[in-house]
Amino acid sequence: MIEAGRYTVGLATRPDEVAEAQALRNRCFPPPVGSAPRENGREIDPFDDRCNHVLFREHGTGRLVGSFRLLLLEDAAEISKSYSAQFYDLSRLEAFAGPIAELSRFCIDPVVKDPDVLRLAWAALTQIADERKVGLLFGCTSFAGNSPAPYRSAFGHLEQKSLAPARWLPRRRAQETVDLAQRAGETDPKQGLSQLPPLLRSYLAMGGWVSDHAVIDRSLGTLHVFTGLEIARIPPARKRLLRALMPAGLAVLNGAQ
Repeated sequence: MIEAGRYTVGLATRPDEVAEAQALRNRCFPPPVGSAPRENGREIDPFDDRCNHVLFREHGTGRLVGSFRLLLLEDAAEISKSYSAQFYDLSRLEAFAGPIAELSRFCIDPVVKDPDVLRLAWAALTQIADERKVGLLFGCTSFAGNSPAPYRSAFGHLEQKSLAPARWLPRRRAQETVDLAQRAGETDPKQGLSQLPPLLRSYLAMGGWVSDHAVIDRSLGTLHVFTGLEIARIPPARKRLLRALMPAGLAVLNGAQ
């Protein structure tokens, strides 16, 4: 594990550590209302075995405060193997040059309100991108619940300010989607920003972009938008700040594939 301030960050190397992350995910993405409790109180899917699981712990106590999983793809032509490709037609992104990485199941313990956990997560991701020469970070960014009604302003704001470039724009694949453009006339700028999840705000602050539609995910009880961040578009000053948060010369993934 790497110590960084009040927390440590490292890769899950044992089944019990992955199970711990899955239990945290079950708290952050609880079963939809009316569905049965998940087995052993863990949120599990087939992609867990293919991903690196990055864990954030409180220094001293070892308490898990956050986690995410990362799928590293050496060539963007492999993007159809990603979790996100179940919901979005990502064929346009197959032309992206170089390695790419998918961030999924990003979780921070709901009782933890320290913004340093999110900052440390982005510092770890920046270091991973540097180590593996990742050119694109992508994933599905979730809004709680299946109803789009509470997010009128957020979706309108995204449609007006943050759509993907046409050459990368994902096409529809999921059965249930919400067109962001239908919400564009209902935008309250302040409310729109406040409705964005912290992870999505971070993506956008660094030059990220989103799909033109949201997917209704009944299995997780969420709505999500495809989100992409081209590493080359991150402002240099932001990169320097993120790199400064991680001890120099230490690899987060410790050689894991």
